[in-house]
Amino acid sequence: MYNPKSLQAEEFINHEEVLASLEYADANKDNLPLIRQILDKARCRKGLDHREASVLLACEDEEIIQEMYTLAEQIKKDFYGNRIVMFAPLYLSNYCVNGCVYCPYHRQNHHIPRKKLTQEEVRQEVIALQDMGHKRLAIEAGEDPLHNPIEYILECIQTIYSIKHKNGAIRRVNVNIAATTVENYRKLHEAGIGTYILFQETYHKQSYEKLHPTGPKHNYAYHTEAMDRAMQGGIDDVGLGVLFGLELYRYEFAALLMHAEHLEAVHGVGPHTISVPRIKHADDIEPSAFDNAISDDIFAKLCALIRICVPYTGMIISTRESQAVRERVLKLGVSQISGASRTSVGGYVEEERPTDTEQFDVSDQRTLDEVVHWLMTNGYIPSFCTACYREGRTGDRFMSLCKSGQIQNCCHPNALITLKEFLEDYASPETKKTGQALIEKELLNIPKPKIRQIAQEYIASIEHGQRDFRF
Repeated sequence: MYNPKSLQAEEFINHEEVLASLEYADANKDNLPLIRQILDKARCRKGLDHREASVLLACEDEEIIQEMYTLAEQIKKDFYGNRIVMFAPLYLSNYCVNGCVYCPYHRQNHHIPRKKLTQEEVRQEVIALQDMGHKRLAIEAGEDPLHNPIEYILECIQTIYSIKHKNGAIRRVNVNIAATTVENYRKLHEAGIGTYILFQETYHKQSYEKLHPTGPKHNYAYHTEAMDRAMQGGIDDVGLGVLFGLELYRYEFAALLMHAEHLEAVHGVGPHTISVPRIKHADDIEPSAFDNAISDDIFAKLCALIRICVPYTGMIISTRESQAVRERVLKLGVSQISGASRTSVGGYVEEERPTDTEQFDVSDQRTLDEVVHWLMTNGYIPSFCTACYREGRTGDRFMSLCKSGQIQNCCHPNALITLKEFLEDYASPETKKTGQALIEKELLNIPKPKIRQIAQEYIASIEHGQRDFRF
């Protein structure tokens, strides 16, 4: 029985409800009066439910699709302006006891070198990331109670926050580790993490169990119910995601939205972020072995519809995707991207990009400076801001500000302030010149004169060596 308020995975991600939604979508994909009605509802910026969204995804009318893209672009601007938040992943350990068939870290892969960072190695990786200009990290580790216990993760978080190299500082650590207990989530919350991220991989239970044949991750319910335990443990912000290509994308899309609806129904707060990874080549993994791969056009449509259906959420795209794909979906809803990522354990200290321990092939291999310059020349403000997290604007407090549009009053100036830090400390001369012109232009777009004046004063202070201002 489908019940979004249930805490049981098979009730809030109900298989029969997903199938019924897809059947409803197929029956109405050419029903233009209904589709227009759904789009009109979407224009109210309150989102759509999984059935309405499934109809839009099934629709193949080119004119309607272009309307979706135009609406997604406008909603993105309304909620997030032209800011793009920057982050980098930090891989702590590739030891893993699971048998996930799509991941090179799976236990049966005996030709990938296994590595776990010491605290000194964590320190060196963080310094390398700070020297690029990063302020926000997402830490990653395989599931291995012996090599990667929660105590190790907590020690790494403490080490990361403690490092202040030159003008560098990591101000927000998001965590992407295996599903765990309420007690362990409470420990992560007390350690000061930002968002807890956990990809579902697939919501299709039968496929999930087949793709995770061995190890603790085989338990579908325990994994799917993780976000509820995280929020019970005090973590305000959680991030969802599926690995597109493992199962039929229409099934995953409907279920992903059902998960967002469940979090809103139970906790009053939907997902802080939704990630949209696609399966990519890696050691021992060949994407063609999975027959549910999606085209760039379908991928773009999914990104646009996630923005329309969950307008408040941050949307994340990684360096799995090429520059061209990332450029396309930035317009359609993506609000966070990684830059200069290395998906191997200890990869940032290496001069040459190591490939023997990568979790996936990196398509966009540009430096952070190159990515920042590219964003600015496309009219975006690269933001290294972490102010909301540090000011306690998380969970329902962040969502209420975001949904009302009030978040723009602090986010826009904060983005400019943190961009100025990057330009002063890390940028190439060309990037600095482009960035300075962008800041001067964007300061004029701060609506409140008092906030604009304070932002200008902060930016002048940064030029004279001061750091870490925020609204």
